[in-house]
Amino acid sequence: MEYLILAFFSSLLVTLVLIRYQHLHEKISHDHDLSGPQKFHTHAVPRIGGIGIFLALLISGVVALNFSNPEKGTLLLQLSACALPTFFIGLTEDLTKKIGVKIRLLATASSALLSGYALNVWVTQIQIPGIDWLLSIAIIAIIFTVIAVTGLANAYNIIDGFNGLASMIAIISLLAIGYVAFKANDPILASIALIVIGAISGFFIWNYPRGLIFLGDGGAYLIGFLIATLSILLVNRNPSVSPWFALLVNAYPIFETLFTIWRRKVHQGKNPGLPDGAHFHSLIYRRMIRWAEVSESQATASFAKNARTSPYLWLLSSLAVFPAIIWWQTTWILQCFALLFCVSYVWVYGAIVKFKTPSLFKFFK
Repeated sequence: MEYLILAFFSSLLVTLVLIRYQHLHEKISHDHDLSGPQKFHTHAVPRIGGIGIFLALLISGVVALNFSNPEKGTLLLQLSACALPTFFIGLTEDLTKKIGVKIRLLATASSALLSGYALNVWVTQIQIPGIDWLLSIAIIAIIFTVIAVTGLANAYNIIDGFNGLASMIAIISLLAIGYVAFKANDPILASIALIVIGAISGFFIWNYPRGLIFLGDGGAYLIGFLIATLSILLVNRNPSVSPWFALLVNAYPIFETLFTIWRRKVHQGKNPGLPDGAHFHSLIYRRMIRWAEVSESQATASFAKNARTSPYLWLLSSLAVFPAIIWWQTTWILQCFALLFCVSYVWVYGAIVKFKTPSLFKFFK
């Protein structure tokens, strides 16, 4: 717990400094583009929140390595080092606005390769006959792992659309990973998960509800990469944990990405890499605008609706995470819940598109 606290306050203070002195870096750090289809903020905000998270991880790793737990410190610093390419390229995009999505994905793929070779983070089986045989071939396992890790990192960038959305989804997933690591008698990995939670929470305080600073691409890619890597590590280090736990605990960002690719590429015939205003969280926001009280001022209404949007998606993500926590050893049950989540997601999405919002969502009005 002491490292969770250290990571939390390190991130909290670094992020506070970035916000307090934003006038010194606003020309390069602020998100000045307010017109994109996926944009829902009303004024320029710094998008370099990932810096606080990354530095908090480094500080915690150095302290653990030198003062109390070398094994924990070494693993945390190795994770941070492997995450450096994806974090750096994402942060470069936040500062320059000139890094294309292909370059960002290539950098994230290099981080996935680094973690694979440094930490043995390879997906070698998912308990599906035939596919497991393919994954027993080294090159296929490497390619599959790189795609999986890169895909989840990019998924967190996709869902990072509202205050507190991606960061709380990450915290929920990490709580599940930490809990199952503890149940599987892997205290080192459980502790690492708590440290990452602390680092993200320090940022979350300033991001939700008022949105004083954003994760940016650097922060979103960083936490997505860390969660992907920790999910695979948990399964590899603990054979009692089903590979489907790793999938179900990340079901929302994974399926949001796959559904977006299908919707734009197949259904609409468009480039899935372009900015999009029809993500699940975007539709939730627009439905909330429809219900908004007209008596609110424009600025207050915009802030309030942004803040109210994220809890819907926290709930959606939790619907997959809770069964993953309960049945983390039982593959067939996890597979059933994964299928149920996908069906439920499509049903709710379709209902919102057709302006027939499910009554469960109206409860939060």
